[in-house]
Amino acid sequence: MKTTLHLGQTLHFTKSPFEVPPGEAVHHETNGAVLVKEGKVAALGQADVLKAAHPEAGIQNHGQHLILPGFIDAHAHFPQTAIIASWGKRLIDWLNAYTFPEEARFHDAAYAAKIAEVYLDLCFDNGITTAASYCTIHPTSVDALMSAAQRRGLRWIAGKVMMDRNAPENLRDTAQKGYDESKALLEKWHGVGRLGYAITPRFAPTSSEAQLEAAGALWAEHPACVMQTHLSEQTEEIAWVRSLFPSARDYVDVYQSTGLTGPGAIMGHAIHLSDREWSALAETGTHIAHCPTSNTFIGSGLFDMARAQTLTIPTGLATDVGAGSSFSMLRTMAAAYEISQLRGQPLHPAQLLWLATEGSARALRLDTKIGSLKPGMEADLITLDLASTAAIAQRQSRATNIWEEIFPTLMMGDDRATKVLVH
Repeated sequence: MKTTLHLGQTLHFTKSPFEVPPGEAVHHETNGAVLVKEGKVAALGQADVLKAAHPEAGIQNHGQHLILPGFIDAHAHFPQTAIIASWGKRLIDWLNAYTFPEEARFHDAAYAAKIAEVYLDLCFDNGITTAASYCTIHPTSVDALMSAAQRRGLRWIAGKVMMDRNAPENLRDTAQKGYDESKALLEKWHGVGRLGYAITPRFAPTSSEAQLEAAGALWAEHPACVMQTHLSEQTEEIAWVRSLFPSARDYVDVYQSTGLTGPGAIMGHAIHLSDREWSALAETGTHIAHCPTSNTFIGSGLFDMARAQTLTIPTGLATDVGAGSSFSMLRTMAAAYEISQLRGQPLHPAQLLWLATEGSARALRLDTKIGSLKPGMEADLITLDLASTAAIAQRQSRATNIWEEIFPTLMMGDDRATKVLVH
């Protein structure tokens, strides 16, 4: 691979902006550069210094665009691509009215392959270079997404959902079949190229205790994988779980007792938690994916980011497509900000960008590979145009610091602002 020097503004996190004041967590270069060699970041610094040190490098000048690590979506449902922005349902009705009928189509390998390509195109348009995606009950859905991601050279995570009850018959497996098919897919795809497998029991209501235990056993056998599921998204769901698992202390305990908590376990949503559940997530080292557009779109509630960060629970940002109402991580950051405002704890622009990059990488246990501009990291880079529309440009022109420059794009930006730099 050739050596390329990317010129533009650069923004690099030296620490988490939740652990230190945001201004102390970031290094910003107005005339910066990122040197990429053999698909990895080789150096980061001032443009003039790196140009002088590497005269052999090809130059790509991005002007005043901001060079960032690619956005990382910590929780998405690629089979719901075609039903995004469907009207008027809460979670359980959403599943029955929209999700399950659409997911039934993914037994067809050609249809699964078509949606996989559309989904990855939309991710690229929006600067998403990695995501953790739920597939359907069908192995064909996993094969379709993994094959498409592999052809594009992407670092991607995906897994077959496991469901053995409370779903249509054509979308159910069994505890044994779910284990066997998940294991076969894991052995087929995990670690191939830049791909990773996620053990994926959909959520407690659609899995028996035996199936959750089977998922926990599979994860114990393959701890390098992540495990993804849903937790405490809506109040009706929590009541349902209570009726299905009467001996459990709470929703978290359902997963805790079946081996599905701990480092690498990613709980989508985690909105309505008791004090014991918050403590259990922190004590077990379980991770969270915050899905703000979904939480507002289907009326779930307001996630408590401040509490998650106080407890140092690794937390990533997620679109939750298609209950999430946008493929854009910029729109997702805007929704996260709005939720934080409603909670009286507004997130700083640095915190929003960190959640969409290094924060999500940490949640997926990929922070040694992606999510940062540090030398040695994989060069999944994007540029962010901070004046992509007339409305954004007129606000950005009044900026007196980098955060005032960036914030209008985080609030109003869309796919016109993002561009993936492929190596």
